[in-house]
Amino acid sequence: MANAAIVIDDVTKIFKLYREKAKSAKERVIRAGRNPYTPFYALRDISLEIAEGETLALLGHNGSGKSTLLKCVAGTLRPTSGRITTRGRLAALLELGAGFHPDLTGRENVFLNGSILGFSKAQVERIFDDIVEFSELSEFIDMQVKHYSSGMYARLGFAVAINVEPDVLLVDEVLSVGDEAFQRKCLDRVRAFQREGRTILLVSHATDTVRQIAHRAAVFDHGRMVEVGEVGDAIRTFRETLNRDHEVHGEVKPPRTAIDPVTGELPVVVAPVELVPDAGAEVTISSVDIEYPTGLDALLPGGPLVIRIGYHATGMITDVVFAIEIFDDDGTRLLGTTTDVLEQPIHAVAGDGHVLFRFEQVPLLDGTFHLTLMIHTRDGGTIYDQRDYEDSFQVTNPTRSRGLVSFPIKIEHLYHF
Repeated sequence: MANAAIVIDDVTKIFKLYREKAKSAKERVIRAGRNPYTPFYALRDISLEIAEGETLALLGHNGSGKSTLLKCVAGTLRPTSGRITTRGRLAALLELGAGFHPDLTGRENVFLNGSILGFSKAQVERIFDDIVEFSELSEFIDMQVKHYSSGMYARLGFAVAINVEPDVLLVDEVLSVGDEAFQRKCLDRVRAFQREGRTILLVSHATDTVRQIAHRAAVFDHGRMVEVGEVGDAIRTFRETLNRDHEVHGEVKPPRTAIDPVTGELPVVVAPVELVPDAGAEVTISSVDIEYPTGLDALLPGGPLVIRIGYHATGMITDVVFAIEIFDDDGTRLLGTTTDVLEQPIHAVAGDGHVLFRFEQVPLLDGTFHLTLMIHTRDGGTIYDQRDYEDSFQVTNPTRSRGLVSFPIKIEHLYHF
Protein backbone atom coordinates (compact mmCIF):
# COMPACT_ATOMS: atom_id res chain seq x y z
CA MET A 1 0.00 0.00 0.00
CA ALA A 2 1.43 3.37 -1.02
CA ASN A 3 1.98 5.87 1.79
CA ALA A 4 1.21 3.38 4.54
CA ALA A 5 1.36 4.89 8.04
CA ILE A 6 1.45 1.48 9.77
CA VAL A 7 2.79 -1.75 8.26
CA ILE A 8 2.29 -4.97 10.26
CA ASP A 9 4.23 -7.77 8.62
CA ASP A 10 3.62 -11.40 9.69
CA VAL A 11 3.49 -10.57 13.42
CA THR A 12 3.20 -13.33 16.02
CA LYS A 13 3.14 -12.80 19.79
CA ILE A 14 3.57 -15.73 22.18
CA PHE A 15 3.18 -15.56 25.96
CA LYS A 16 4.51 -18.27 28.28
CA LEU A 17 1.94 -19.73 30.68
CA TYR A 18 3.90 -21.42 33.44
CA ARG A 19 2.38 -24.54 34.97
CA GLU A 20 3.91 -24.08 38.42
CA LYS A 21 4.46 -20.87 40.30
CA ALA A 22 7.71 -20.51 42.26
CA LYS A 23 7.08 -19.90 45.95
CA SER A 24 10.30 -18.00 46.67
CA ALA A 25 13.09 -16.03 45.00
CA LYS A 26 15.47 -18.95 45.63
CA GLU A 27 13.14 -21.36 43.88
CA ARG A 28 12.85 -18.99 40.88
CA VAL A 29 16.65 -18.88 40.57
CA ILE A 30 16.97 -22.69 40.83
CA ARG A 31 14.24 -23.24 38.22
CA ALA A 32 15.48 -20.53 35.87
CA GLY A 33 15.01 -21.76 32.31
CA ARG A 34 13.56 -25.10 33.44
CA ASN A 35 10.07 -24.23 34.64
CA PRO A 36 7.65 -25.99 32.27
CA TYR A 37 5.27 -23.71 30.43
CA THR A 38 2.59 -23.76 27.76
CA PRO A 39 2.95 -21.33 24.85
CA PHE A 40 -0.09 -19.09 24.35
CA TYR A 41 -0.45 -17.53 20.91
CA ALA A 42 -1.97 -14.10 21.47
CA LEU A 43 -1.32 -13.22 17.81
CA ARG A 44 -0.69 -15.54 14.86
CA ASP A 45 0.82 -14.35 11.59
CA ILE A 46 -0.90 -10.96 11.40
CA SER A 47 -0.24 -8.86 8.30
CA LEU A 48 -2.04 -5.56 7.86
CA GLU A 49 -1.41 -2.11 6.38
CA ILE A 50 -3.11 1.13 7.43
CA ALA A 51 -2.85 4.01 4.99
CA GLU A 52 -2.02 7.57 5.96
CA GLY A 53 -5.22 9.37 6.90
CA GLU A 54 -7.17 6.13 7.36
CA THR A 55 -9.17 5.15 10.45
CA LEU A 56 -9.13 1.39 11.01
CA ALA A 57 -11.06 -0.33 13.82
CA LEU A 58 -10.06 -3.63 15.44
CA LEU A 59 -13.01 -5.79 16.50
CA GLY A 60 -13.03 -9.03 18.46
CA HIS A 61 -14.14 -10.76 21.62
CA ASN A 62 -12.16 -10.40 24.86
CA GLY A 63 -8.87 -12.24 24.45
CA SER A 64 -8.97 -12.19 20.66
CA GLY A 65 -5.63 -10.34 20.40
CA LYS A 66 -6.71 -6.88 19.25
CA SER A 67 -5.37 -5.01 22.31
CA THR A 68 -2.15 -7.04 22.16
CA LEU A 69 -1.67 -5.92 18.57
CA LEU A 70 -2.27 -2.30 19.54
CA LYS A 71 0.39 -2.58 22.27
CA CYS A 72 2.82 -4.08 19.76
CA VAL A 73 2.20 -1.17 17.38
CA ALA A 74 2.71 1.26 20.30
CA GLY A 75 5.97 -0.45 21.24
CA THR A 76 4.96 -1.41 24.79
CA LEU A 77 5.11 -5.07 23.72
CA ARG A 78 7.65 -6.63 21.37
CA PRO A 79 6.41 -9.21 18.85
CA THR A 80 7.84 -12.70 19.14
CA SER A 81 8.33 -12.66 15.38
CA GLY A 82 7.49 -10.35 12.51
CA ARG A 83 7.98 -6.63 12.08
CA ILE A 84 5.95 -3.46 12.64
CA THR A 85 6.79 -0.16 10.95
CA THR A 86 5.14 3.17 11.77
CA ARG A 87 5.59 6.57 10.14
CA GLY A 88 5.38 9.87 12.05
CA ARG A 89 4.78 10.84 15.68
CA LEU A 90 2.69 8.27 17.54
CA ALA A 91 0.45 8.78 20.60
CA ALA A 92 -1.35 5.93 22.34
CA LEU A 93 -4.22 5.58 24.80
CA LEU A 94 -3.85 1.90 25.54
CA GLU A 95 -5.74 1.72 28.82
CA LEU A 96 -6.90 4.00 31.60
CA GLY A 97 -3.97 5.35 33.53
CA ALA A 98 -1.33 3.92 31.20
CA GLY A 99 1.77 6.09 31.60
CA PHE A 100 0.40 7.81 34.72
CA HIS A 101 2.19 7.55 38.04
CA PRO A 102 -0.46 7.28 40.79
CA ASP A 103 1.54 9.29 43.34
CA LEU A 104 2.09 12.23 41.00
CA THR A 105 -0.45 14.98 40.41
CA GLY A 106 -2.28 15.48 37.15
CA ARG A 107 0.02 18.40 36.33
CA GLU A 108 3.16 16.33 36.96
CA ASN A 109 1.78 13.43 34.90
CA VAL A 110 1.12 15.73 31.95
CA PHE A 111 4.81 16.68 31.91
CA LEU A 112 5.81 13.03 32.46
CA ASN A 113 3.72 11.89 29.50
CA GLY A 114 5.02 14.71 27.37
CA SER A 115 8.63 13.73 28.07
CA ILE A 116 7.84 10.08 27.21
CA LEU A 117 6.51 11.30 23.85
CA GLY A 118 9.72 13.25 23.24
CA PHE A 119 8.55 16.75 24.18
CA SER A 120 10.73 19.20 26.06
CA LYS A 121 9.43 20.95 29.17
CA ALA A 122 9.00 24.18 27.19
CA GLN A 123 6.97 22.37 24.52
CA VAL A 124 4.65 20.83 27.13
CA GLU A 125 4.22 24.23 28.81
CA ARG A 126 2.97 25.65 25.49
CA ILE A 127 0.18 23.07 25.21
CA PHE A 128 -0.51 22.61 28.94
CA ASP A 129 -3.45 25.03 29.07
CA ASP A 130 -5.07 23.35 26.06
CA ILE A 131 -4.71 19.95 27.75
CA VAL A 132 -6.32 21.17 30.97
CA GLU A 133 -9.10 22.95 29.10
CA PHE A 134 -9.99 19.85 27.06
CA SER A 135 -9.89 17.56 30.09
CA GLU A 136 -12.05 19.97 32.15
CA LEU A 137 -9.93 19.09 35.21
CA SER A 138 -8.62 22.50 36.20
CA GLU A 139 -9.94 22.04 39.76
CA PHE A 140 -8.22 18.67 40.12
CA ILE A 141 -5.04 19.10 38.08
CA ASP A 142 -2.90 19.37 41.24
CA MET A 143 -4.47 16.31 42.88
CA GLN A 144 -2.70 12.94 42.89
CA VAL A 145 -4.13 10.89 40.04
CA LYS A 146 -4.62 7.86 42.31
CA HIS A 147 -7.65 9.75 43.61
CA TYR A 148 -9.07 10.24 40.09
CA SER A 149 -12.16 8.40 38.90
CA SER A 150 -12.01 6.32 35.71
CA GLY A 151 -13.69 9.16 33.83
CA MET A 152 -11.07 11.65 35.03
CA TYR A 153 -8.29 9.27 33.93
CA ALA A 154 -9.90 9.09 30.48
CA ARG A 155 -10.24 12.86 30.21
CA LEU A 156 -6.62 13.54 31.10
CA GLY A 157 -5.18 10.71 29.01
CA PHE A 158 -7.15 11.66 25.92
CA ALA A 159 -6.40 15.36 26.37
CA VAL A 160 -2.65 14.67 26.44
CA ALA A 161 -2.76 12.34 23.43
CA ILE A 162 -4.70 14.65 21.12
CA ASN A 163 -2.81 17.82 22.06
CA VAL A 164 0.63 16.46 21.21
CA GLU A 165 -0.54 16.56 17.56
CA PRO A 166 0.31 12.95 16.66
CA ASP A 167 0.49 11.68 13.09
CA VAL A 168 -0.79 8.29 14.32
CA LEU A 169 -3.27 7.93 17.19
CA LEU A 170 -3.83 4.55 18.88
CA VAL A 171 -7.00 4.27 20.98
CA ASP A 172 -8.06 1.25 23.08
CA GLU A 173 -11.69 1.52 24.27
CA VAL A 174 -11.14 5.00 25.74
CA LEU A 175 -13.86 6.55 23.55
CA SER A 176 -16.47 4.48 25.44
CA VAL A 177 -15.37 5.73 28.88
CA GLY A 178 -16.67 8.82 30.61
CA ASP A 179 -20.00 10.60 30.43
CA GLU A 180 -21.95 11.11 27.22
CA ALA A 181 -20.86 14.73 26.79
CA PHE A 182 -17.18 13.76 27.02
CA GLN A 183 -17.68 10.91 24.53
CA ARG A 184 -19.20 13.37 22.03
CA LYS A 185 -16.29 15.74 22.63
CA CYS A 186 -13.80 12.94 21.93
CA LEU A 187 -15.64 11.91 18.76
CA ASP A 188 -15.65 15.50 17.53
CA ARG A 189 -11.90 15.71 18.04
CA VAL A 190 -11.40 12.36 16.28
CA ARG A 191 -13.36 13.68 13.30
CA ALA A 192 -11.20 16.81 13.30
CA PHE A 193 -8.12 14.55 13.22
CA GLN A 194 -9.60 12.70 10.26
CA ARG A 195 -10.17 15.95 8.38
CA GLU A 196 -6.53 16.85 9.02
CA GLY A 197 -5.42 13.56 7.43
CA ARG A 198 -4.15 11.84 10.57
CA THR A 199 -4.11 8.05 10.97
CA ILE A 200 -6.16 6.36 13.69
CA LEU A 201 -6.04 2.74 14.86
CA LEU A 202 -8.97 2.04 17.16
CA VAL A 203 -10.05 -0.86 19.39
CA SER A 204 -13.71 -0.80 20.38
CA HIS A 205 -16.65 -3.06 21.19
CA ALA A 206 -19.08 -0.22 20.40
CA THR A 207 -20.12 -1.09 16.86
CA ASP A 208 -22.18 2.07 16.41
CA THR A 209 -19.07 4.15 17.21
CA VAL A 210 -17.10 2.09 14.70
CA ARG A 211 -19.78 2.74 12.06
CA GLN A 212 -19.51 6.48 12.67
CA ILE A 213 -15.76 6.96 12.40
CA ALA A 214 -13.99 3.96 10.84
CA HIS A 215 -13.14 3.63 7.14
CA ARG A 216 -12.36 -0.09 7.48
CA ALA A 217 -12.42 -2.71 10.23
CA ALA A 218 -10.49 -5.89 11.00
CA VAL A 219 -11.96 -8.79 12.98
CA PHE A 220 -9.85 -10.89 15.34
CA ASP A 221 -10.69 -14.30 16.77
CA HIS A 222 -8.36 -16.24 19.11
CA GLY A 223 -5.26 -14.45 17.87
CA ARG A 224 -6.03 -14.64 14.15
CA MET A 225 -7.30 -11.96 11.82
CA VAL A 226 -10.38 -13.48 10.18
CA GLU A 227 -11.50 -10.52 8.05
CA VAL A 228 -10.55 -6.99 7.07
CA GLY A 229 -12.70 -4.80 4.89
CA GLU A 230 -15.89 -2.75 4.85
CA VAL A 231 -17.22 -1.81 8.29
CA GLY A 232 -20.66 -3.37 7.83
CA ASP A 233 -19.24 -6.72 6.68
CA ALA A 234 -16.70 -6.73 9.51
CA ILE A 235 -19.37 -6.03 12.16
CA ARG A 236 -21.44 -8.93 10.82
CA THR A 237 -18.41 -11.25 11.02
CA PHE A 238 -17.61 -9.97 14.53
CA ARG A 239 -21.11 -10.87 15.73
CA GLU A 240 -20.83 -14.29 14.10
CA THR A 241 -17.59 -14.98 15.99
CA LEU A 242 -19.28 -13.96 19.24
CA ASN A 243 -22.12 -16.33 18.42
CA ARG A 244 -19.77 -19.25 17.71
CA ASP A 245 -17.79 -18.55 20.87
CA HIS A 246 -21.00 -18.57 22.93
CA GLU A 247 -22.08 -21.89 21.40
CA VAL A 248 -18.75 -23.50 22.28
CA HIS A 249 -18.22 -22.02 25.73
CA GLY A 250 -21.64 -20.77 26.81
CA GLU A 251 -24.06 -22.48 29.15
CA VAL A 252 -27.02 -24.47 27.89
CA LYS A 253 -30.12 -22.89 29.34
CA PRO A 254 -33.37 -24.73 30.01
CA PRO A 255 -36.11 -23.99 27.48
CA ARG A 256 -38.50 -21.19 28.27
CA THR A 257 -42.24 -21.74 28.42
CA ALA A 258 -44.66 -19.64 26.39
CA ILE A 259 -48.26 -18.61 26.94
CA ASP A 260 -49.22 -17.84 23.37
CA PRO A 261 -49.89 -20.00 20.30
CA VAL A 262 -48.03 -18.98 17.16
CA THR A 263 -50.11 -16.54 15.15
CA GLY A 264 -47.53 -15.22 12.73
CA GLU A 265 -48.16 -11.69 14.04
CA LEU A 266 -47.45 -10.09 17.39
CA PRO A 267 -48.84 -12.69 19.81
CA VAL A 268 -52.18 -12.39 21.56
CA VAL A 269 -52.58 -14.17 24.89
CA VAL A 270 -55.55 -16.54 24.81
CA ALA A 271 -54.78 -19.19 27.42
CA PRO A 272 -51.82 -20.59 29.37
CA VAL A 273 -50.21 -23.08 26.98
CA GLU A 274 -46.78 -24.66 27.30
CA LEU A 275 -44.90 -24.71 24.01
CA VAL A 276 -42.04 -27.16 23.67
CA PRO A 277 -39.12 -25.80 21.61
CA ASP A 278 -37.55 -27.92 18.88
CA ALA A 279 -33.85 -28.54 19.47
CA GLY A 280 -31.70 -27.04 16.73
CA ALA A 281 -34.52 -25.02 15.16
CA GLU A 282 -33.46 -21.88 13.29
CA VAL A 283 -35.29 -18.72 12.25
CA THR A 284 -34.30 -16.39 9.41
CA ILE A 285 -35.52 -13.07 8.03
CA SER A 286 -37.39 -13.89 4.82
CA SER A 287 -38.55 -10.40 3.81
CA VAL A 288 -38.61 -6.76 4.87
CA ASP A 289 -41.28 -4.34 3.69
CA ILE A 290 -41.46 -0.61 4.37
CA GLU A 291 -45.10 0.50 4.42
CA TYR A 292 -45.73 4.22 3.92
CA PRO A 293 -49.17 5.83 4.23
CA THR A 294 -51.43 5.07 1.25
CA GLY A 295 -50.44 6.84 -1.94
CA LEU A 296 -46.98 7.93 -0.79
CA ASP A 297 -43.57 6.62 -1.82
CA ALA A 298 -41.82 8.43 1.05
CA LEU A 299 -42.71 9.55 4.55
CA LEU A 300 -43.72 13.07 5.51
CA PRO A 301 -42.19 14.44 8.74
CA GLY A 302 -44.16 13.20 11.74
CA GLY A 303 -46.04 10.64 9.64
CA PRO A 304 -46.78 6.99 10.49
CA LEU A 305 -44.62 4.10 9.31
CA VAL A 306 -44.77 0.30 9.43
CA ILE A 307 -41.71 -1.93 9.09
CA ARG A 308 -42.90 -5.49 8.37
CA ILE A 309 -40.36 -8.26 9.00
CA GLY A 310 -41.16 -11.64 7.50
CA TYR A 311 -39.58 -14.71 9.06
CA HIS A 312 -39.27 -18.44 8.49
CA ALA A 313 -38.63 -20.81 11.42
CA THR A 314 -37.69 -24.45 10.85
CA GLY A 315 -39.34 -25.46 14.14
CA MET A 316 -40.73 -24.18 17.41
CA ILE A 317 -38.49 -21.50 19.03
CA THR A 318 -39.54 -19.95 22.33
CA ASP A 319 -36.40 -17.94 23.15
CA VAL A 320 -36.58 -15.27 20.47
CA VAL A 321 -36.30 -11.47 20.24
CA PHE A 322 -36.71 -9.20 17.21
CA ALA A 323 -34.46 -6.11 17.21
CA ILE A 324 -34.34 -2.97 15.10
CA GLU A 325 -31.80 -0.16 14.77
CA ILE A 326 -32.16 3.02 12.68
CA PHE A 327 -29.11 4.97 11.41
CA ASP A 328 -28.71 8.17 9.45
CA ASP A 329 -26.32 8.56 6.49
CA ASP A 330 -23.42 9.42 8.84
CA GLY A 331 -23.85 6.14 10.74
CA THR A 332 -25.30 7.78 13.85
CA ARG A 333 -27.70 5.42 15.58
CA LEU A 334 -31.05 7.18 16.05
CA LEU A 335 -32.88 4.23 17.61
CA GLY A 336 -32.03 0.82 18.96
CA THR A 337 -34.74 -1.31 20.53
CA THR A 338 -36.21 -4.82 20.71
CA THR A 339 -39.55 -6.47 21.21
CA ASP A 340 -38.53 -7.30 24.79
CA VAL A 341 -37.37 -3.74 25.57
CA LEU A 342 -40.73 -2.47 24.29
CA GLU A 343 -42.40 -4.98 26.65
CA GLN A 344 -44.15 -6.65 23.71
CA PRO A 345 -42.32 -10.00 23.72
CA ILE A 346 -42.55 -12.60 20.99
CA HIS A 347 -43.36 -15.75 22.95
CA ALA A 348 -42.72 -18.23 20.15
CA VAL A 349 -42.19 -18.58 16.40
CA ALA A 350 -42.67 -21.55 14.08
CA GLY A 351 -43.14 -21.78 10.35
CA ASP A 352 -43.78 -18.52 8.47
CA GLY A 353 -44.98 -15.24 9.95
CA HIS A 354 -44.46 -11.52 10.26
CA VAL A 355 -43.51 -9.12 13.06
CA LEU A 356 -44.58 -5.52 12.54
CA PHE A 357 -42.90 -2.49 14.09
CA ARG A 358 -45.55 0.23 13.93
CA PHE A 359 -44.43 3.84 14.36
CA GLU A 360 -47.34 6.18 14.98
CA GLN A 361 -45.11 9.18 14.30
CA VAL A 362 -41.60 9.33 12.86
CA PRO A 363 -40.08 12.63 14.11
CA LEU A 364 -37.52 12.97 11.32
CA LEU A 365 -37.31 15.90 8.96
CA ASP A 366 -35.58 14.77 5.78
CA GLY A 367 -33.22 12.12 4.44
CA THR A 368 -32.57 8.41 3.93
CA PHE A 369 -32.49 6.26 7.06
CA HIS A 370 -30.94 2.80 7.17
CA LEU A 371 -32.02 -0.28 9.12
CA THR A 372 -30.23 -3.05 10.93
CA LEU A 373 -32.60 -5.91 11.77
CA MET A 374 -31.79 -8.88 13.94
CA ILE A 375 -33.38 -11.98 15.45
CA HIS A 376 -31.59 -13.31 18.54
CA THR A 377 -32.04 -15.01 21.89
CA ARG A 378 -33.00 -12.99 24.96
CA ASP A 379 -29.45 -13.00 26.33
CA GLY A 380 -28.06 -12.04 22.91
CA GLY A 381 -25.76 -15.07 22.90
CA THR A 382 -27.23 -16.58 19.74
CA ILE A 383 -27.96 -14.51 16.65
CA TYR A 384 -30.35 -16.39 14.41
CA ASP A 385 -30.24 -13.89 11.55
CA GLN A 386 -29.25 -10.30 10.80
CA ARG A 387 -29.59 -7.74 8.00
CA ASP A 388 -27.23 -4.74 8.05
CA TYR A 389 -28.03 -1.67 5.94
CA GLU A 390 -29.94 -3.70 3.34
CA ASP A 391 -33.19 -1.81 3.97
CA SER A 392 -33.99 1.88 4.33
CA PHE A 393 -36.84 4.36 4.31
CA GLN A 394 -37.16 7.90 3.00
CA VAL A 395 -38.45 11.04 4.68
CA THR A 396 -39.25 13.99 2.42
CA ASN A 397 -39.65 17.44 3.92
CA PRO A 398 -42.02 19.70 1.93
CA THR A 399 -41.29 22.76 4.11
CA ARG A 400 -38.29 25.06 4.40
CA SER A 401 -37.40 23.87 7.91
CA ARG A 402 -33.87 22.51 8.17
CA GLY A 403 -32.23 19.90 10.37
CA LEU A 404 -32.78 16.24 11.25
CA VAL A 405 -35.66 16.15 13.74
CA SER A 406 -39.24 17.30 13.22
CA PHE A 407 -40.46 19.16 16.30
CA PRO A 408 -44.19 19.90 16.50
CA ILE A 409 -44.43 23.67 17.00
CA LYS A 410 -47.33 26.03 17.55
CA ILE A 411 -46.87 29.80 17.27
CA GLU A 412 -48.64 32.28 19.50
CA HIS A 413 -48.41 36.02 19.06
CA LEU A 414 -49.25 38.04 22.15
CA TYR A 415 -49.24 41.81 21.70
CA HIS A 416 -50.48 45.03 23.24
CA PHE A 417 -50.95 48.29 21.37
